[in-house]
Amino acid sequence: MKAGGTSAGWYLRRLSRMGPREIGGRAADAVRRQRWRTARPHCPRVTGARFTAVLPAGTLEAVPPDAVKRLLTEADRLMAGHATWFGTDRADLADPDWSYDPRTGRRAPQGYAFDVPYRDEDAVGDIKQIWEPSRHQYLTRLAAAYALTGDERYAERVAGHLRSWWAANPPLRGVHWVSGIELGIRLLSWVWIRRLLDGWPGAPGLFERDPVALRQIWHHQRWLAAFPSRGSSANNHVIAEAAGQFAAACAFDWFPSSARWRAEALRSLARHLRANTFGSGLNRELATEYHGLVLELGLAAVAEADAAGVPVPSSVRLVLLRMTDALAAVVDDRLRPPRQGDADDGHGLVLDGAGTDRWGSLLATGDAVFGRLDWWPAVTGTDVRTPLLAALVRPYAAGGTAPATGRPVRRPAHFADAGMTVLRGPEGIWCRCDGGPHGFLSIAAHAHADALSVEVRHDGVDVLADPGTFCYHGQPEWRRYFRSTLGHNTLELDGADQSVSGGPFLWTRHARSRVLVADPTGALDGGTARWCAEHDGYPGSVHRRRVELTAASRQLRVVDTVRGPRRAARLAFHLGPAIAADLSGNRAVLTWTREGESCSAVLDLPGQLSWRAHRGETDPPLGWYSPGFGRKEPATALVGTGFADGTEEFTTVLRFHG
Repeated sequence: MKAGGTSAGWYLRRLSRMGPREIGGRAADAVRRQRWRTARPHCPRVTGARFTAVLPAGTLEAVPPDAVKRLLTEADRLMAGHATWFGTDRADLADPDWSYDPRTGRRAPQGYAFDVPYRDEDAVGDIKQIWEPSRHQYLTRLAAAYALTGDERYAERVAGHLRSWWAANPPLRGVHWVSGIELGIRLLSWVWIRRLLDGWPGAPGLFERDPVALRQIWHHQRWLAAFPSRGSSANNHVIAEAAGQFAAACAFDWFPSSARWRAEALRSLARHLRANTFGSGLNRELATEYHGLVLELGLAAVAEADAAGVPVPSSVRLVLLRMTDALAAVVDDRLRPPRQGDADDGHGLVLDGAGTDRWGSLLATGDAVFGRLDWWPAVTGTDVRTPLLAALVRPYAAGGTAPATGRPVRRPAHFADAGMTVLRGPEGIWCRCDGGPHGFLSIAAHAHADALSVEVRHDGVDVLADPGTFCYHGQPEWRRYFRSTLGHNTLELDGADQSVSGGPFLWTRHARSRVLVADPTGALDGGTARWCAEHDGYPGSVHRRRVELTAASRQLRVVDTVRGPRRAARLAFHLGPAIAADLSGNRAVLTWTREGESCSAVLDLPGQLSWRAHRGETDPPLGWYSPGFGRKEPATALVGTGFADGTEEFTTVLRFHG
């Protein structure tokens, strides 16, 4: 099997995670794909189409000047042909090759879309590098730059790139017609490009008066109506598909099928937003960046509905409200959310320049749409997207008051359904404890084997860090490491993961966790916050962990026990990239700098284990931190080896100095 390819064994494991209904639906999809190979319908003729989903008068004047400045800096870099995706710098954006992967130097084949082996890096290249520019979110930035300045250079570049893409990627040809999430996000980008270019005389000729554009928009929507993500794959992908389809059917309401597409997409969006979200508001994938992606997509869909006067079920707004409150609840003092599960830098709608805080932007939008609660953290940054989205979304009907909506009157710290508990202490000490489900749906595609892991920060600095994700396809040894048990701050037994992997997005056995104690607020009152949970991921043994955060001593205590037979054990603590560690025996002195101020802590590790520091090792990988998709850097991992026999406790104590 080639690197990134798919074996017969994988197909059998994947099939085993599907129910009869999903299998039947996928069989019907396969038949339809074969039929579409030769049956290519023509887009119906459109006459008299008009674009009416414009921004209200005065909206652009509400964008803060510093947000405009950041956007224009980014736009001018794009105009010069430069962009960076997933750690790879590109200098060919003046005239892109839409099938080219600059990381491997390969070009994806241009045959029938469903014949393209997009998971095979040897045949196609790094699919994420190829797909990302074709989401056209860099073009929404250029279109926003035009809207805010009136400089037609930006509009003309957008038009040239869209026409280039449409010519290079006719319907059903090539790698850009393989994945529904790509089509959905691309449609959402096109809606906003048309909206932001509305003052440009060439906008109607680029969209509603151009048969090529109309054909592309129609075929994108026909594709999404035919091949929705289903069953065990109905995660964030189906949200993106429904949101993009709905947005296009609202804003580009030009086709005989538009009303049907709009109604079906709205039903799908409402159903899957509920299915993808815990009652507490956290995303069921337990992968924080996908919480952000789904929230962005949902807000963008509601904006299109309100702009078009399409009624939206109240459940949609309620889910988005709960997601926003949950995000406000879990971020640290620097507005950084947990680093949990997979993360691929995916965004729903991009209108801002580099340096804009994604999470602050989402909270600012939540404030504008739903109203902030008293316990929300303050958001001081600015962005372009918030005033534009908020101008389209009608105010939340309940007025944002806690009694009317059931919104929490105090900052939640324990999310029982998601198994997430956040312990907070003095001077910005923040600790996330993981006692939740392994992941979402039967394949738990974006989960990591991280049961009972902890993540600790001091004033926003990663001290005990979740290492992140780094990659999806093409580098299987790195994919395995970053989602492994050893790659997280938890206990590994017998050299195995707690959950069993069947492939890069497939888990065939899921560890089951349960929280036994959750008293997360004690440290805020000057006392001690406590958490305790256990999981059954290792047959015949149960791993239990207790965590205590004591305010007076600024101390975090972690106690691990294993009930069951004697087994080889490895206990790992991964330090953030800013942390230097001096390990002597079972004590590590940690030092770092925050905004010019020196900080330190002492980590006393269990003496029953033999401790070593690992940093930047590659054979096998150990001691790495991924700050974003496609990027990794060395970081220190402290790993203790020995045995767990059920008779003793492994006690770790982290003490922060003043």
